[in-house]
Amino acid sequence: MDISSILSLDCTRSAVHGSSKKRILEMASELAAKHLPEHGHKAIFESILEREKKGSTGIGNGIAIPHGRITNANKAVAVLLQCDEPIAFDAIDNKPVDLIFALLVPEQSCQEHLKTLSAIAAKLSDKQVLKQLRCAANDQQLYEIITDS
Repeated sequence: MDISSILSLDCTRSAVHGSSKKRILEMASELAAKHLPEHGHKAIFESILEREKKGSTGIGNGIAIPHGRITNANKAVAVLLQCDEPIAFDAIDNKPVDLIFALLVPEQSCQEHLKTLSAIAAKLSDKQVLKQLRCAANDQQLYEIITDS
């Protein structure tokens, strides 16, 4: 999967200061709203929160992949945040999270949603990629690392 088809440089942020899980999800929603302007950041935030209520998307190893379905969206949009300090995220390993890859997909695209989540999880399970992402000094480096196939 070509991550650059869903993630743009303007939705990639390094050294983000987030005081809480909620604040980080709000930031991700605000960035995603730039590419889904007809929905607004509040609707996007609610979609992500709704999914989080079913169980944390903190998958362990300092990674979270929050995601939500957006009604009447015509494309998937991703946001990548690298936190300056790890934050509590209720991850499955009970460790704080410093890399957040948020994904918003059209409500009607269930299969695409699952394939995209799987591809992202596979990329983020690569220890070398994780090390590079955590060492990225700016948005551009972060974007290049995650989109490099």
